[in-house]
Amino acid sequence: MILKNMQLATIFVFCLFATIHTSAQAESAATAKQVVEKFQTELIAVMKNGKQLGYAGRYDKLNVSVSNSHDLTKIARIVVGKEWEKLSEVQQQKLVDVFIRLSIASYAYNFKDFSGEAFVFDSEEETTRGGVVVHSHLIIPDDKPVKFDYMLKEKGDSWRIINIIANGVSDLALKRSEYTTILQREGFDALITKINEKIDNYSKL
Repeated sequence: MILKNMQLATIFVFCLFATIHTSAQAESAATAKQVVEKFQTELIAVMKNGKQLGYAGRYDKLNVSVSNSHDLTKIARIVVGKEWEKLSEVQQQKLVDVFIRLSIASYAYNFKDFSGEAFVFDSEEETTRGGVVVHSHLIIPDDKPVKFDYMLKEKGDSWRIINIIANGVSDLALKRSEYTTILQREGFDALITKINEKIDNYSKL
């Protein structure tokens, strides 16, 4: 009887781990489109409760959403270009940390109200460098839709957003131009100060 119970317990544990493993595989195997659509769904959910949440609440909600859908470390490296190699490891980590906070703060500020907006998937395409671009647009009642092109690259066994182009304007290109100029003319500390000032402004507006 004891042996039979042990066998049943072993089978149960095996099935449990098999289920967990299968679920983990399903989650990690999300396509680029699914990553984008999940993020957009979470963004709309935050917008719907934007006023009740307030800035701090929106920031907390979006912290996980942005971190799980964006490769913020890679983006931070790209936006400073060749200047990245000139930074010490401590400076690199400091830049990544403040950039992550800026990215979340930007979403918390820009997506704070809801008046019937909805994201619509248009198409997706593979790039020559192994990435994927997901094309979609944001419907805004009584206004023109905003076209969003999400550029994603594989990171490990998942896809992550590395750039967003809104109505033809690349967020990555804008930041790269601004950040590299500050680094070259004013130095690393000045760049960190300016980014922190922008984060503070987002929290007050």
